Amino acid sequence: MSLMLWGSLLLICVLGAMSPGPSLAVVLRQTVSNGRGHGILAGCAHALGVGLWAVMTVWGLGVLVNEYQALYQLLTWLGAGYLVWLGISALRMASVPDLQPTQGESETLWQAARSGMLISLLNPKLAVFFTALFSQFVTAGQAFGDQLILVLTATLVDGIWYTLVALLFSQPRLLAWLRRHLKRVEQLTGVVLIALAIRVAIP
Repeated sequence: MSLMLWGSLLLICVLGAMSPGPSLAVVLRQTVSNGRGHGILAGCAHALGVGLWAVMTVWGLGVLVNEYQALYQLLTWLGAGYLVWLGISALRMASVPDLQPTQGESETLWQAARSGMLISLLNPKLAVFFTALFSQFVTAGQAFGDQLILVLTATLVDGIWYTLVALLFSQPRLLAWLRRHLKRVEQLTGVVLIALAIRVAIP
């Protein structure tokens, strides 16, 4: 793969990762409620999910999802259901009287990783995205090394972006301000996630 071609791939992956959506909301919530480590882990787990979609797309799953609308719809509803569950959880947390940041630290690292992984795996639009993206870069008889570059670029860009997000929002002053307004953060997160679920479920 030429450097110019890889640069084009990199730019598209960066823009895709930076696009706001449920993934950003989940990483931010983990960072604000549970700390930097939880946010970074959620972001890295999300990147692994992105990597799995990229691998499966290279293997043709993206085409399968596009051709079998019932499969795509099922994945869409599962994803929307998970977003609703996350949104309701955030709203329930916001309803706790005198909510303090320590109350949000009950989530384990495993739960943070699971939330990051599921938010990407239950997003069939990633398969469509990678199908559209990789169709520009995958060729017949392409070397395994080039396919590996495609997958690693998408995975690493996503992981680096959400790690940077977690690092930025865990800066002491900003984190202290966010935690002073934790109820508002949880309420906003809950509303955003449920709204995104409705948007996902209703084309």
